[in-house]
Amino acid sequence: MVQLDFGAVLSQWPLLAKGVAWTVGLTAISAVVGVALGIACAWSRVHGAPWLRWGVGAYVEVIRNTPFIVQLFFVFFGLPAAGVKLTPETASIIAMVINLGAYAAEIIRAGIEATPRGQIEAALSLALTRAQIFMRVVLPPALRKVWPALVSQIIIVMLGSAVCGQIATQELSYAANLIQSRNFRAFESFIVATALYLLLAIAQRHALNWLGPRFLFGR
Repeated sequence: MVQLDFGAVLSQWPLLAKGVAWTVGLTAISAVVGVALGIACAWSRVHGAPWLRWGVGAYVEVIRNTPFIVQLFFVFFGLPAAGVKLTPETASIIAMVINLGAYAAEIIRAGIEATPRGQIEAALSLALTRAQIFMRVVLPPALRKVWPALVSQIIIVMLGSAVCGQIATQELSYAANLIQSRNFRAFESFIVATALYLLLAIAQRHALNWLGPRFLFGR
């Protein structure tokens, strides 16, 4: 009969707390920068010059059709061959931003293209610049329409950060793996990690659903 000993895992709570903190930090930075990159790419695909639309389209297709772990390994192991050496944490953030940016670009583009033409024409009649129209008239309602999908994608990126432990980024899965290597309680270690990821995902969804309407696109 299997004897579970969660105490052996929970006694390592400082390591788990550090892993949670790194996971939250990586996700927060990646979400802010990744969504900003997605907005820029979405604008480029809708309003950019042909060469820009083609370049952004190629980036989106490459990222959306390759595994995240391959993208991570390319950044961490591939870029040093070109003379760019990165810490595991920096490489993880770059890979997560690149990944989220591609998916966010398509999600936000759908919201931008759903903006009624009449709103844009009304803004033009008020002598607003193109930049003002995009930032004040087009983007807020676009984000409102696609926010649930964007929140889900950010959570997926957070859960995907678990593979960053493969390059020694000290996030939650790295902490769980380190704990089980010390006490050989792999089953209990990853049950605890699973529960923590679940709590993080739920908390993140509630936080983003609260933040979006208040700071990005109004009530």
